Amino acid sequence: MALTLSPVPAGAVFSGAPSSCSCLRRSAISSLHPHRRHSSTTNSTVRASLRLGPLIWPWEKVKVGPLSVSPMGFGTWAWGNQLLWGYQESMDMVLQDAFNLALKNGINLFDTADSYGTGRLNGQSEKLLGKFISEFPGQSNVRENVVIATKFAAYPWRLTPGQFVNACKSSLDRLQVDKIGIGQLHWSTANYAPLQEKALWDGLVAMYEKGLVQAVGVSNYGPKQLLKIHDYLTTRGVPLCSAQVQFSLLSMGPEQMELKQVCDSLGIRMIAYSPLGLGMLTGKYNTSTLPSGPRALLFRQILPGLAPLLSFLRRIAQARGKTMSQVAINWCICKGTIPIPGIKSVKHVEENLGSLGWRLNSDEILELESAAQASSKKMVQNIFQTA
Repeated sequence: MALTLSPVPAGAVFSGAPSSCSCLRRSAISSLHPHRRHSSTTNSTVRASLRLGPLIWPWEKVKVGPLSVSPMGFGTWAWGNQLLWGYQESMDMVLQDAFNLALKNGINLFDTADSYGTGRLNGQSEKLLGKFISEFPGQSNVRENVVIATKFAAYPWRLTPGQFVNACKSSLDRLQVDKIGIGQLHWSTANYAPLQEKALWDGLVAMYEKGLVQAVGVSNYGPKQLLKIHDYLTTRGVPLCSAQVQFSLLSMGPEQMELKQVCDSLGIRMIAYSPLGLGMLTGKYNTSTLPSGPRALLFRQILPGLAPLLSFLRRIAQARGKTMSQVAINWCICKGTIPIPGIKSVKHVEENLGSLGWRLNSDEILELESAAQASSKKMVQNIFQTA
């Protein structure tokens, strides 16, 4: 995917972004609800927006099936997840500010799932995303161009296509939309309940045929299973547009690269989740500075083996005037994937936007991949990933 590096003409609207920095900065302030403009959180948000620097990135949208999306999307796994990400409902205002800033800067792909949200907050991610879209204070055409990619869990009680369709309808209600951009099967049951798999595939077909989704995709499918579902959907006249997988400099093993080759050969767009390795590639953590919650155990096991990779990341970031996170995300883009880093704040949006509008050169990519391969530790593979 080539990135256009030509300047944006005055008055032009490019990839959903406003036509001038001053316009966007005014919008960032006026978008705040009146009763929130004077809160400390809002004031810091406005200041952060004004510090954002150049607000037009020369990048083009990419195709995912029939849809045009930004070359980077944002994930919402943390929205509602108390166990892993420490979510509290008091954070919702901050999340909404982050969403608004992302949308105003041309990001139109947002990934979620019907299982995101722990305990009583199950489905909270979809609810918040729907609320934020409906309340977005900008132009209606920007709101209408949002592409929601949600995932439907392969719960053991979802045994029929009709039950999967009902799951889709419930997501539509939570998201407050009439149609979902990309309806995705969250994981395959091939490893533990192979007889359930075909019913789930038929559920995807039914969603598509009923017009509930514009396109269908899968998540956590390996290359072999991806070929199977692609062939099956083809016989049903349903195109498979995307395959979401854990992919980063910490997750670039033979299986991921084989999956990328299969995707390329079949015209399937690969979406990269956890492009920052749950935060390990940000440079913000070490063995004495660990995140809270269950991530700390994983970080303690893996971080000591990442010194060469993190050193290269830091050196390239410093040379380019970028952050380590921006370099790691840009690597995913250079590999032809759509990364979907998670966002929980305006600061996250700000930083991640700096991943766009430039490209690592071939030498930098080779250095990073060599260092990643030499690292003694790798990211733990998702237990739901199939072959």
